[in-house]
Amino acid sequence: MAKHIVDEAKRCVQCKNPSCSKGCPVSTPIPEVIKLLLDGDMNKAGKLLFTNNPLSVVCSLVCNHEKQCEGHCILGKKSNPVQISAIENYISDYRLDVMSLKPRNKLRGNIGIIGSGPSGITIAFDLALKGYNVTIFEAHDKIGGILRYGIPEFRLPKEVIDKLKEKLLELGVVIRPNTLIGPVLTIEDLFNDGYDALFVGTGAWKPNKLGIKGESLGNVHFAIDYLKNPEVYNLGNKLCVIGAGNAAMDVARTAIRKGVKQVSIMYRKGMEDMSASQYELDYARIDGVKFELYKAPVELTTNGVIYVETKKIEENGKQKLVNIENSQALFECDSIIVAVSQGPKANIVSTTTGMDVARSGLVLADNCGRTTKEGVFASGDVVTGALNVVEAVKRSKQVAECMHEYVSKKYEA
Repeated sequence: MAKHIVDEAKRCVQCKNPSCSKGCPVSTPIPEVIKLLLDGDMNKAGKLLFTNNPLSVVCSLVCNHEKQCEGHCILGKKSNPVQISAIENYISDYRLDVMSLKPRNKLRGNIGIIGSGPSGITIAFDLALKGYNVTIFEAHDKIGGILRYGIPEFRLPKEVIDKLKEKLLELGVVIRPNTLIGPVLTIEDLFNDGYDALFVGTGAWKPNKLGIKGESLGNVHFAIDYLKNPEVYNLGNKLCVIGAGNAAMDVARTAIRKGVKQVSIMYRKGMEDMSASQYELDYARIDGVKFELYKAPVELTTNGVIYVETKKIEENGKQKLVNIENSQALFECDSIIVAVSQGPKANIVSTTTGMDVARSGLVLADNCGRTTKEGVFASGDVVTGALNVVEAVKRSKQVAECMHEYVSKKYEA
């Protein structure tokens, strides 16, 4: 492994105007990190990565590298790009094991963070390092949010999230598990107890429905629920997953690992239209997942999915998807999992006055994360809808700075 990393690092041509960094949403200084590695200063390389992105070790595993850093590597135009993700993971994982964290200062102010997904963890690291007292409220028994309960072990080992938790505790962050803010403890309760600012990063845990008959049947499940704890599901021998994103691929690949003999993805368009990354599609195929394309589900039954075949046609110079007449048929399967994204739950907004949401249920917040409720900030999936990890980090770093400015002003002489 180490030899592979060094060989890949040596392939980097140290561009003066690195496209790889421009392709990264958080502008990771990739050539500088690689040079430090080759110069034998892996600690400094790891520090640079962590300072730029506290979730570097996670992003190195789950980012869509083919469209970001590696997709912009100049070597990729004529050959294979440098495997930046592997280099970043090697350095970040090492750094996470050896680094010792402590606040840079001791600042006045208590910060409450509701939710410990990518956004919450990023905010917690940033503000705890600045010197604030930080408390995380997590509805589940362990931190991580979508990282722990929505991404399979084979893509993101839980050990990585456990290491991040250890570093948060080392910084003095207090973690309160199994605490759902809203029904019992409210936003107002937290303010009354002395929190100067609150961050809401509760993610998107409410699955979207297809809106067709049969979604309440016993053999029908939702992707976000299945991925939380796949061991409790008995899916039979044949599964149909409806969806085209990375979550659908995660479900399909997990089900195969849990013993389902035949797993198929059903999608109303073609492979070229799927939102899942090419990397995930390739690995789904390797794992044995089948693809049922140009099939649109119209009803879910205990025997399988009733669908109609579709096709693309040209209309006014644009492509349009239409159903094929008299093409209705049954795709037989034992279980069905719906994987068509998800939205936020209303636990907080339904119990908080003055906190506005859009019609979709997403929390309204400006570029600084400020909601319409004084002192409450928000970012991540609860604001934007399902987002990738690195984009959540990017937005949350900006929100952390705005929260720092807001709290520090409260204590100015």
